[in-house]
Amino acid sequence: MLDIFNPLLRRGNANGTCTKATCTYIWSVYGYQPSLAATILFLLLFFFSGLTYIYQGYKTKTWFFTIAMTLGCFSEVLGYVAKMLLWQDPFSDAGFKMSVTLLTFAPAFYAAGIYYTLKHICLTFSVELSRVRPIWYTRVFITCDVISILLQASGGVVASISWNKFILDIGDDIMITGLATQVVTLVIFGALAAEYGGKVYKNQHQLNQATAELRRSKMFKLFLMALWVAYFGILIRCCYRVAELCRGWGGQNYIMRNQALFIGLDSVPVAIASIVLNIWHPGWCFPKQAIGQDTTVSPRSGPEKGGSGESSVEEVSQV
Repeated sequence: MLDIFNPLLRRGNANGTCTKATCTYIWSVYGYQPSLAATILFLLLFFFSGLTYIYQGYKTKTWFFTIAMTLGCFSEVLGYVAKMLLWQDPFSDAGFKMSVTLLTFAPAFYAAGIYYTLKHICLTFSVELSRVRPIWYTRVFITCDVISILLQASGGVVASISWNKFILDIGDDIMITGLATQVVTLVIFGALAAEYGGKVYKNQHQLNQATAELRRSKMFKLFLMALWVAYFGILIRCCYRVAELCRGWGGQNYIMRNQALFIGLDSVPVAIASIVLNIWHPGWCFPKQAIGQDTTVSPRSGPEKGGSGESSVEEVSQV
């Protein structure tokens, strides 16, 4: 069996003197030449998706959501630019460093955008049914997301500049820690969101009267479905990347060296997440107040039937 790891370790910059003219692409880190068609497709998809997020963010004033999703899109764009470099030369040093870093942490920005919406969903349905104050969904989950981004980015940098297997493994371990943190955060978030959804379903009479029309709208219902689709897309992708990196960078890592798996479990799920949240953008689903503001609901926020009172906008903005 061809041992491709030894040539990799001999290269201080992970590519060294190997080029497509002097070495077979099987000796490259990924062991394949990226598909030009797939690379261009996803590059353009994320590029135009990012532009659309900017436009919709400007129109709806959804600043935090827009920043998070746009950063995710253009990190993906740069990641696929790196794939283009690797298509031209599977031993491209710049292509390797950019792809291993950017494509690893880019979806974490999408996760941040998803996390942010739960607070506003709670404000729309019922604050009282939430296990915690809605603002803590933002604080806790986005803090965890930032930590995972920093770990993934720093691990990617260490791996990309490694000069021996020891340093390479350190970078790999840091990235795995970041991805594992993201997976755990996503799972906990999903569990809390599902629990809250169950409470909403069982306590229809306690829902916010002021948002009844919004909640009945087709657009809002489709937005909730899109949010779950995007959530599972990011979760699937993160689980795939953990499994991929756990096998290291050697020639025996059949997951990393399988382009079809990368496209099917990384490119496609993230692309779907980006598209569905652009089509069913939260800025259009919370029309009275932009999702970038904390005062998502109107002054009246009592129960839908026989409520126990009203809350002011100022009170709602602090939950």
